[in-house]
Amino acid sequence: MSIPIWVRYSDLDTFAHVNNAVYLSYLEEARAAYYRALHSLEPDLPEFKTLVARSEVDYLRPILLGQRVEVHVRVTAVGNKSFRTAYAIYAEEALAAKAQTVQVWMHEEQSARVPEVVRRAIRKLEAEPVEGL
Repeated sequence: MSIPIWVRYSDLDTFAHVNNAVYLSYLEEARAAYYRALHSLEPDLPEFKTLVARSEVDYLRPILLGQRVEVHVRVTAVGNKSFRTAYAIYAEEALAAKAQTVQVWMHEEQSARVPEVVRRAIRKLEAEPVEGL
């Protein structure tokens, strides 16, 4: 799935490029939209309580104010207590960054097994195979 991102003036660094740290906020917005999409597929889905355990971003080209930005997001692997999410950030239809995060499922402030209903919702949403499902 993909979501549009509106570049704000406050996202820019002194060179008028989107600041590298802001890309993580764009990933967060994409993850939130992904979670909402999962909830629409499985109404009994528990509230998503995850922690980002790892973030990795490859910056390929700058994003500028006024550019049309779109973030593509998908879950690529589900483990016992975590899942991996991949992202592609496009600006004006050109790939600007690739990223990956690992989220740990949490229950009562402890890591916990990713629930079966979450796994089922991911299977429904993803068109491509997901490792571990």
